[in-house]
Amino acid sequence: MDYYQHFRVSPGSKLNLDKFDATCKDLHDDRKAAEEETLKLRERIRELQYQLYAERKRSVLICLQGRDAAGKDGTIRHVFRAMNPQGCRVYSFKVPSKIEAEHDYLWRHHRVTPGLGHVAIFNRSHYEEVLVVRVHNLVPKDVWKKRFDEINQFEKMLANNGTHILKFYLHIDPEEQLERFKKRLDSPAKQWKISDADYSERIYWDDYTKAYEDALTKCSTDHAPWFTIPSNRKWFRNYVVAKIMVSALESLNMSYPETSVDLAEIRRLYHEEKQKEDDS
Repeated sequence: MDYYQHFRVSPGSKLNLDKFDATCKDLHDDRKAAEEETLKLRERIRELQYQLYAERKRSVLICLQGRDAAGKDGTIRHVFRAMNPQGCRVYSFKVPSKIEAEHDYLWRHHRVTPGLGHVAIFNRSHYEEVLVVRVHNLVPKDVWKKRFDEINQFEKMLANNGTHILKFYLHIDPEEQLERFKKRLDSPAKQWKISDADYSERIYWDDYTKAYEDALTKCSTDHAPWFTIPSNRKWFRNYVVAKIMVSALESLNMSYPETSVDLAEIRRLYHEEKQKEDDS
């Protein structure tokens, strides 16, 4: 199966998240096999990132969105851990700081987009500006509605300058979210993640659904596609994201740059030094 195309939100398409299966049991039901394959895919991601870093002709921006407990942190931990941190940075966007709020809403995101050869992972992203601000009426409707076009133009500009953009919406259902909240309550190692908003935001579930549907359909483009990832089963989520990442990176047809030194001369010097060591 071509996972890249299967889970990609086609530009201009309609999307009904209430009918989107968060478990997706019909596609893969062998957890052990999927986890073993994910390990291989992670190794391939590591190789491809190394090529990206060496080539330095383009960059990669990954956006992770999802409801609370959808698995953004887990996806970073289980899929993108393969990447060398020397060429990969993760940015988490919370409530804007005073300085950030004094700039346009894209400023804090634009300033940390990746340079050539690098990868940036946004844990939540500029899409919060058409999600939470819409659901909670933080800005007027005529303001956030304009942002769909502005975001598309922003991403087009990045793409035109060599940034390859991949956006993943991690989809869970209300029952799975509640179960994950319970696990946080029961685990001392996860209780630090609990916030007052965990339960208070659930009353806005339908409002967020509509906001996500609009964001995904209005802002999935050829140069910055959205992927809707079934995320109730964490191992399947990791597998699909890894499959899409490998497919996308391989499509870049990267190559290692040619060396700028005289290899024959370097080899000659090496053999001279090696002969001196052997003679001594």
